[in-house]
Amino acid sequence: MTTTNHGSPGKQATPADAPSTAEQWSPRLWGTLIVLCAALFLDALDVSMVGVALPSIGSDLKLSTSTLQWVVSGYVLGYGGLLLLGGRAADLLGRRRVFLAALGVFAAASLLGGVLDDGGLLIGARFLKGAAAAFTAPAALSIITTTFPEGPARNKALSIFTTCGASGYSLGLVLSGLLTSVGWRWTFLMPVPVAVVALVFALRVLPRQAHQRGAGGYDVLGAITGTAALLLLVFTVTEAQQVGWASARTIGSLVAVAVLLTAFLLIEQRTAHPLVRLGIFRNGSVARANLTAFLLMGSYAGFQFVVALYLQQTLHWSALKMGFALLPAGALVALSATKMGAIVDRFGTGRLLPLGSLAMALGYLLFLRLGAHSGFLGLVLPTMVLLGIGFALFYPSANIAATNGVADEEQGLASGLVNTAMQIGNALVLAVTTAVLTAGSNGGTSTSAQLTGYRDAVLLVTGVALVGLLVTAAGALLDRRRTEVLRSVPDYDYRRAADSEAAPRERV
Repeated sequence: MTTTNHGSPGKQATPADAPSTAEQWSPRLWGTLIVLCAALFLDALDVSMVGVALPSIGSDLKLSTSTLQWVVSGYVLGYGGLLLLGGRAADLLGRRRVFLAALGVFAAASLLGGVLDDGGLLIGARFLKGAAAAFTAPAALSIITTTFPEGPARNKALSIFTTCGASGYSLGLVLSGLLTSVGWRWTFLMPVPVAVVALVFALRVLPRQAHQRGAGGYDVLGAITGTAALLLLVFTVTEAQQVGWASARTIGSLVAVAVLLTAFLLIEQRTAHPLVRLGIFRNGSVARANLTAFLLMGSYAGFQFVVALYLQQTLHWSALKMGFALLPAGALVALSATKMGAIVDRFGTGRLLPLGSLAMALGYLLFLRLGAHSGFLGLVLPTMVLLGIGFALFYPSANIAATNGVADEEQGLASGLVNTAMQIGNALVLAVTTAVLTAGSNGGTSTSAQLTGYRDAVLLVTGVALVGLLVTAAGALLDRRRTEVLRSVPDYDYRRAADSEAAPRERV
């Protein structure tokens, strides 16, 4: 396959040990990739690992369902709300420096979360941990995209990297089941030694000159208004079920959210060094990848919350049994890690994203058959297989599509954007799912009331995934039409067209 750079005028970084498409990767390059994968694995693991432990946490700390979802939302809001600032900090301060500092904070916050006895303090520790992850994730991704040249080498590295993240997200449910059977605090403490070991190795293997410090400043005001808007929006959606959607409090909060978002957009347009250069969304691949990431990750977060409550509170499964029941999805994602680079090269993200979206939507639809006596083989297994296939196709494809064709100096922004979209989707769709579940059960504790709430919530996440399918299908059609138009040009390079279809890259 011909390797061409279809990106913007920014020069592609090529470190001394950067691989060409025909060269074997050096041990140092593999070491760098493994360390970065370990960090992303922990970031994603922490989003999902608390899921199985939620009923135990709620029972031990006396937390209501609406408060309990903040144990998840606190992390993903810290993560998603500060990712763009994290990406900007990586571009300005140096990716290696930001990665190392944030990984240390992540380890400390993990330890803190494991020893706290107060629900409010636990949520605060989760927010701090998410904030640390907001700096490690874009720094790690931009180290990869500036170390491996665009094309097959970068696709391979990104596929391994992002599939490790998807594996962490999926396997977190299994590990949580094992750890929760001992005690829910171990779900918070387990990442500590892994983060410390990763930090030690990172000091040795991460390239010191993989990045040249960029010019400009920090958009702190943009970060404050953007994060505040997200926090307030999730809080409003979560509390609206109790205080009423038409109440003065809910309406006033929504107005405040609109004001904060408007202020954020105005700041981004007028500041000299914006947190988000809004023009980056003119790249159709970037825009669609971010929207798809928002929808599909959000649908899975909402589904995970429903599954944890349904299997443990309605079917009375143990945390360990639930963890093993969800193993097929995580196993499929993990086993696909080494193959996804070749699959993306062959079929292209434009084809894989719709397939991943379809598989996830079908998995949710099958779960609508849930009942008071549902079993593993008839209900859980087929859903988990489809979700595993969908995640394996969608997750690396979205990350590749969101960073291809972006100038080197904006790789931190691009990687921060797609991760932000995922975490905002997690928080917002989870908040809406919680509200729908509560409304569907109407506060009842009977099995019938619970099942009604669960079905309403699964219908919601299915609808979100179907919207994701529509977005990706529209993108695939646009890519096909653009290729047909280009092929009608008399002197068009057909070999380059084939490469573009296999690994789409767009000019910005």
